[in-house]
Amino acid sequence: MTVIATAMRVLSWNVNGLRACARKGFGAWLSGSDAAIVAVQEVRASRAQLPPELADPPEWSAHFVEAERPGYSGVGLFSRVPIDAVETTLHEPRFDAEGRLQIATLGPLTVANVYFPNGNGQQRDNSRVPYKLDFYRRLFDRLEPLRRRGARVLVMGDFNTAHAPIDLARPRENHKTSGFLPEERGELARWLAAGWVDTFRSLHPDEAGHYTWWSQRQGARGRNVGWRIDYILASPAAADFLRGAAHHPDVLGSDHCPVSVTLDPAVLAAERAKISSAMKKIRA
Repeated sequence: MTVIATAMRVLSWNVNGLRACARKGFGAWLSGSDAAIVAVQEVRASRAQLPPELADPPEWSAHFVEAERPGYSGVGLFSRVPIDAVETTLHEPRFDAEGRLQIATLGPLTVANVYFPNGNGQQRDNSRVPYKLDFYRRLFDRLEPLRRRGARVLVMGDFNTAHAPIDLARPRENHKTSGFLPEERGELARWLAAGWVDTFRSLHPDEAGHYTWWSQRQGARGRNVGWRIDYILASPAAADFLRGAAHHPDVLGSDHCPVSVTLDPAVLAAERAKISSAMKKIRA
């Protein structure tokens, strides 16, 4: 498994059911993605339930986390970069039971693949907002020490929150809707104020009309009536290697579209070279 020499592409996609997305061409998209790392959310299946070409795809390392509740939540990581370790717990059962987290170490790069909770309850009554905010805060406390000590970290996934009015087509109509509540936006703003970089907005600060999720009703996607709720945040040390950030609304198969960053591959190579050189000296 190798990383592209001239650019390192990292992709994140809420697939809204990986088995369903596979029937719509996910496997072909993955193999043709030219990516080093692909993170997926809302897998909604165990590894044993996935087709072999996704459970153990050629030329990829694959790792999955499932929820205790069958057919619910779940995240997965495909990597052409060797995965050194994966952590899947926030050490709090109410969060860990839902299978929402992977924190993968890939040499000097840490990738957190996260499916943040939706604040809607079963009656669409915002009853899950407190749980959602607690999850945000618990993960922040877990990752913030890495940022503070200068680690290279990417936090990617479905954040289930539109940060600012520019990030959804109809902000006025949705100010009481989970995903755009002041307290949800404030929690995401806290991450950015602490120094985490919204990679897409850092390169496209004032461009409206960029969304990553659309309702499946009333032709919302065709009319581009959507929300930007999928992000790749970077610690400053990782943002130094940022070369591009994009959304891919032309990729179908889910009610979300993939989002990506392009990094200088030195984010991995330089540090690996130092480690390799040090090990050679020790062996000598």
